Amino acid sequence: MVLLAVVLGVVVLWGVLAFNRLVRLRNQVRAGWSDIDVQLMRRHDLVPRLVEAVRAYAGHEKALLENVTELRARALATSSPAALAGLERELEVGLGRLVVLNEAYPELKASENFLKLQAGLVEVEDHLQYARRFYNGAVRANNDGVQRFPDLLVARAFGFGEAEFFEAGDDERQAPRVGG
Repeated sequence: MVLLAVVLGVVVLWGVLAFNRLVRLRNQVRAGWSDIDVQLMRRHDLVPRLVEAVRAYAGHEKALLENVTELRARALATSSPAALAGLERELEVGLGRLVVLNEAYPELKASENFLKLQAGLVEVEDHLQYARRFYNGAVRANNDGVQRFPDLLVARAFGFGEAEFFEAGDDERQAPRVGG
């Protein structure tokens, strides 16, 4: 009887520890996603200001300006990490093209406002890269936790699931080059 109580106590203790570990892992994923979301919002806040700065000097680049604005709107309306990663790749390419316009327009390159926006974008990209690494590390740890036996028994019983990675495409593994 005592042996049964000890075994039952060990199983319950293991279940509590496994549950708490899974909660911690899930919360790390959520915190990581929140960090990415903050950086994406910072980037998205820069887009209209960059578009306006470029529009003042390069009004005939209308298609590029509209594309970047439309991508920003789509990215703001997307919540899935996998879908958002694809949109953000497209937005990075568009922003890179937008910033490269300073080579074609010397007066834009000399604009203090544009230079500040460009520096802000570079800073956001650096922070975003760090946030992606943290998030993907948290996703990996979470996914390992919910797949590992015997923890997967607790994960399934309490509805813990795998999280999606925020992945860069094969041709977009680095932040866009911005700056001249």
